[in-house]
Amino acid sequence: MGASVTVSDKAARRIGAILKSEPPGTMLRVSVEGGGCSGFQYKFDMERAKAADDLMIARDGAVVLIDPVSADYMAGSEIDFVDDLIGAAFKVKNPKATASCGCGTSFAL
Repeated sequence: MGASVTVSDKAARRIGAILKSEPPGTMLRVSVEGGGCSGFQYKFDMERAKAADDLMIARDGAVVLIDPVSADYMAGSEIDFVDDLIGAAFKVKNPKATASCGCGTSFAL
């Protein structure tokens, strides 16, 4: 895998808070899927099992899993948490994305 994926301080705090309300051992899985208005979209799921080849990021009570294919698409990205007038949401700042939709959940390479 190329450059690693990072988790911002705000995202780590928010993920940690969410995971505290889940059963012990729950992790956040971030993946890239085909779809969305720009070609690819990010998906966020709660997960209890880690695959042997998952990238695992543990920080401040937050545990994030990313499968190898998604990690390639997300290399060099930062997972952030944004709370603004539009609402609160996780955002992936991906330097590989050549275009993204207005809502920020889909992107093109």
